[in-house]
Amino acid sequence: METWRFISSGKASPAYNMALDEALSIAHGEGKSPPTVRFYGWSPATLSIGYFQKAAEEVDFDELRRQGIGFVRRATGGRAVLHDKELTYSIVVSETYPGLPSTVTEAYRVLSAGLLQGFINLGLDAQMVNLASEEEKRKFASAGSAACFDSPSWYELVVEGRKVAGSAQVRQKGVVLQHGSILRELDTEQLFSLLKFRSEALKQRMMLSFREKAVAINDLLRAGGKPAAEPEQVEAAFRAGFAEGMGIALEQAEPTAYELSLASLLAVEKFGADEWNLRR
Repeated sequence: METWRFISSGKASPAYNMALDEALSIAHGEGKSPPTVRFYGWSPATLSIGYFQKAAEEVDFDELRRQGIGFVRRATGGRAVLHDKELTYSIVVSETYPGLPSTVTEAYRVLSAGLLQGFINLGLDAQMVNLASEEEKRKFASAGSAACFDSPSWYELVVEGRKVAGSAQVRQKGVVLQHGSILRELDTEQLFSLLKFRSEALKQRMMLSFREKAVAINDLLRAGGKPAAEPEQVEAAFRAGFAEGMGIALEQAEPTAYELSLASLLAVEKFGADEWNLRR
């Protein structure tokens, strides 16, 4: 059994969260750190957008400022995510790690086995659905919505037919970085209030569609007559889930001094800069 590093870094700013993920990826690529699973949160609550999204066309920045919501562009693809009452995870591992498929979609399936087990540990009947057919993909897609949970991967984690996790992946210099949101609660109205739509009618249709396809952990637990999961309970379930699902041992540690220094630099020069966040 391989031993990976486990980092629980608590809440941080939008720029620093993305910077630390990238710093861990760079350090691992340079052979200075082991494969890593990291859990973290956000302060303030933050809207992140995917690398390819057009910020000015899709994000209502006046509303972001009014609500005191942070903003950052991810290095990964996908669509907009409101990071608030959630557990965010990241995985950093070499592309040549034994048993890791070379294709993005199959690697996502392998790396998300830990997510699947985490949901099961919370007592949810989670499944990983292969969206091989166009019909399956259409069930989870919505044209016109910038919200991440409307953007289907080849594999989706679902409970009772609704998507329960949103993840994205990028590969740089031989290293895979996958990160994503594990939602305890989901405030659909707040998320959609931060996005731009051509009309109010379209916004309402997209919200309705979103609610039919996306769901948070505590909505499922309450619907089943169970108590809501507290943050510590969710983290414990998914820490065990990653170890079980991926067949690894997780050893608690902290980022190295090199990683922390690099993250501080990237937070200022890249992820905290308009040149990056507003580049599209």
